[in-house]
Amino acid sequence: MKMPDAQVHWLCLLLFALVFRPGTAAEVSVWSVNINSTQDVVFRKTLYANTTIFMKFQSDTRPCDKNLAFNISWYLRSSVCYNEVFNTPDNKAMNMVGMEHMLKDGWSGFYSQGYMYFDNCSSLFLPKVYYPDFNPYQPLTSPKSDPSNQSLFWSEKPDISAVAKAWEDSPYLFIVKVQPLFHGPDDETELGVEQPNFAFSMKVEMKGPHDYSSPADWPLMMFFMVMCIVYVLFGALWLFWCACYWRDLLRIQFWIGAVIILGMLEKAVFYSEYQSIRYKGDFVLGAVIFAELLSALKRSLARILVLIVSLGYGIVKPRLGTTVHRLVAVGLLYLLFSSVEGVLRVTGGFYGTVALVANLSLSLIDSCVMWWIFISLSQTTRLLKLRRNVVKLSLYQHFTNTLIFSVVASIIFIIWTTKVFKLVDCQRGWRDLWVDDAFWRLLFSTILLVIMVLLRPSANSQRFSHSPLIDDDDEEEEEAKEPMLNEAFEGMKMRGSKPDTNGSQKVLSKEDEDLKWVEENIPTTVADVALPVMLDEEEEILKTKMERSKME
Repeated sequence: MKMPDAQVHWLCLLLFALVFRPGTAAEVSVWSVNINSTQDVVFRKTLYANTTIFMKFQSDTRPCDKNLAFNISWYLRSSVCYNEVFNTPDNKAMNMVGMEHMLKDGWSGFYSQGYMYFDNCSSLFLPKVYYPDFNPYQPLTSPKSDPSNQSLFWSEKPDISAVAKAWEDSPYLFIVKVQPLFHGPDDETELGVEQPNFAFSMKVEMKGPHDYSSPADWPLMMFFMVMCIVYVLFGALWLFWCACYWRDLLRIQFWIGAVIILGMLEKAVFYSEYQSIRYKGDFVLGAVIFAELLSALKRSLARILVLIVSLGYGIVKPRLGTTVHRLVAVGLLYLLFSSVEGVLRVTGGFYGTVALVANLSLSLIDSCVMWWIFISLSQTTRLLKLRRNVVKLSLYQHFTNTLIFSVVASIIFIIWTTKVFKLVDCQRGWRDLWVDDAFWRLLFSTILLVIMVLLRPSANSQRFSHSPLIDDDDEEEEEAKEPMLNEAFEGMKMRGSKPDTNGSQKVLSKEDEDLKWVEENIPTTVADVALPVMLDEEEEILKTKMERSKME
């Protein structure tokens, strides 16, 4: 499978200009909010059917005014559109309290609402509160039609501190309005600014069939579990190969082992994060930040691994020379921006200016890395053709075909996700959102597997290692053998042999054939001028010139 350089470069730029998809943070199920005034609080989450929503209140250290009463109302709304729930700003969502119609035609769903009244702080902070029966939920009506009177009632009795229950697998908005009231001897009015301050915390929990896990995160947790097992198998297989052929290991094979270990740790840490959310409802912020930093380190080393394989390190080149500095610079830049992006995403600051700069920088770095990869592959395969090294050339052709397949698969996937998730007014395919994160991890794992198979340790590993263009030792041995052969056959008449008067012409024609083969199989492009300047060290340039001069 062979593609023109220009087409490959265009494909790789298109891929890495679009490939960066920032992953979404896992959905938590337990929130603790401090309340100190009239306040509306918005919670967003995808819920399984029959998920129960609990609400508890805990007092602050400050004493509560006995004349204070509280009216706490809630509004639960489901939608078939993922973007209605997660992309609606808080100020607009707060205005939806009590709304009985859809935001747009076709954005169907259901709603339910209720309220609780507490005449004093003591009743608010009781350890066990049995709220009234679950309120009925009703279908949302068209924006231009009258509200429907159709109601669907709950048959179950409420649990302790339970206020609502989800009716189907869907994205939900849960809005709580806390309204303090001044309960005097003769009046009961809403608390104003001039009234005494108060403070307490409100804890909201959403627990369903899979504990605190949501239907959007459950498949991704299973994916990380499977990928953790896959990387353990990768590590065991690679360790077995290295143990069997430890005398023949190449330097590139240690890089592969390091990437496998980091991938194993990354998948294990992310799986632990989702397990923590499943059983505790929330994650430890420090552990999540560590997971993002570990993921950024692994992705940086993964790109460096593909680059050094493309450059032919240990196979075509004995060392990278000054290219090492460029590799380190690219790796550190990618590590820096990916770490900033990951930390901002999990801490809720992903929509700021710094996050935008990190996102654009990552896309630019990825584009440059992919451009560098394909240019390096083009130069390495051209050099192997010049040397007529069939074994190494076959290895790099397989690797190039794998990368081209990855580019094509990525473009197809980007088109699909854009059509399903981006260019739609109502995102109904929210169950498949986890694929947008899993695909890129699976794609690199596939590339890593191909690299492992192609560069696996074996008894013949040294045939892939770097060998000089001209083996001086072999030439010296041949020169030493030639006089001995002449002495052995001295005085013997060689039958069937005739003096070759045109021997020099035949040698010349053989060299002409070699030059003709080089011209036919190694096309001259702009890359021929750019590649040595960009990638080759001075030693490699001299060796290439030496070989061409000898062929001439």
